[in-house]
Amino acid sequence: MRNWFPDREFFMRSEGQVRFITISSKIQMTAAAIAVAVLVVWAVSMAVAGWTQYRATADRLSLLDREAKVATAAERVDAYRHNIDAVASDLKQRQDFIEAMVETLPDDVKQVENVSDSSSEASATVDKVSMSIPEAAELARIEARQLAFVESLTRYADWRAQRAASALKQLGLDPRNMLANADRSAMGGPLEKLATSADGTIDPRFERLGLSIARMSALENGLAGVPQVAPASVEMVTSSYGYRRDPFTGAAAMHSGLDFRGPKGAPIYAAAAGRVTFVGRKSGYGNTVEITHGNGLMTRYAHMSAFRAKIGQKVEPGQTIGAIGSTGRSTGPHLHFEVRINNRAVNPRTFLETAPHVLEEIRRAPQLARAE
Repeated sequence: MRNWFPDREFFMRSEGQVRFITISSKIQMTAAAIAVAVLVVWAVSMAVAGWTQYRATADRLSLLDREAKVATAAERVDAYRHNIDAVASDLKQRQDFIEAMVETLPDDVKQVENVSDSSSEASATVDKVSMSIPEAAELARIEARQLAFVESLTRYADWRAQRAASALKQLGLDPRNMLANADRSAMGGPLEKLATSADGTIDPRFERLGLSIARMSALENGLAGVPQVAPASVEMVTSSYGYRRDPFTGAAAMHSGLDFRGPKGAPIYAAAAGRVTFVGRKSGYGNTVEITHGNGLMTRYAHMSAFRAKIGQKVEPGQTIGAIGSTGRSTGPHLHFEVRINNRAVNPRTFLETAPHVLEEIRRAPQLARAE
């Protein structure tokens, strides 16, 4: 700093006399500091004034916007009060649209029991409202249609759940265990209660619909994880599930899967949708891939020569997950395929031979609903 502000000398001549004036470095630095401070204070003052003006403008615009929205809402309330027929007409059109989204349900749906029938109650309510408040009659009719619609959807969900439960039984699975596993699955999040009334309560008919849809979804999701695609060519099955003579020892032994013979490198397919939970070597199995399908179902693919899947990967039915090989305890290239329920081996043929037909029938549910 002293290099910037060296001592400076000035001389003045007046009336033949010369005077010398010396301005020291310290005085120069003090004057410069005062000047900088003045500039900083001025800049800060201008910035504060500008920010204050900006905030005032923004707050004023926000207030005007809120006032506009309140005015719009108030106008709508006035419109509702003075033209309830127009409101009823709008709601009726919306209800027509909702009902058009779900076409005629199959006759089997009408046979579902344990679902309420509010038609008589709704009709009585419409008559009472029409007599007491004639201008609200159309709204009462729309409410009655909504209740009938909810009850119809409940019957439809129960019908599909019954079909899914029947299909699971055909495959040797217990629907009750599948529902129990679904209830114990990982879940969480903030509590957000549902309500159908201003006082916070929910109409039991709407609650019943929610439970029916949840049950239908759990059972149908469980069916989606059932092995349904042959992991290799079915014509090449060389060893079935059950007791057999061990190829190495010659003694009787339990064979917990199916063996599919094939050339080394031939593709191996996922038997159902699921998530890959193991990729690596297992004692006796060699190179192995395991896929978890939910609800205690797991499929195992062994003796692979190559992997085409990674742990954590989601796979679809028929997706390639590896290649046939002869790793592990094997006499030649083939795929050893297992189906396990809660880690207990079951016969894969039950699924591979029955599941495709059962699942095809289940998938026809929406088409049946649109029939007629």
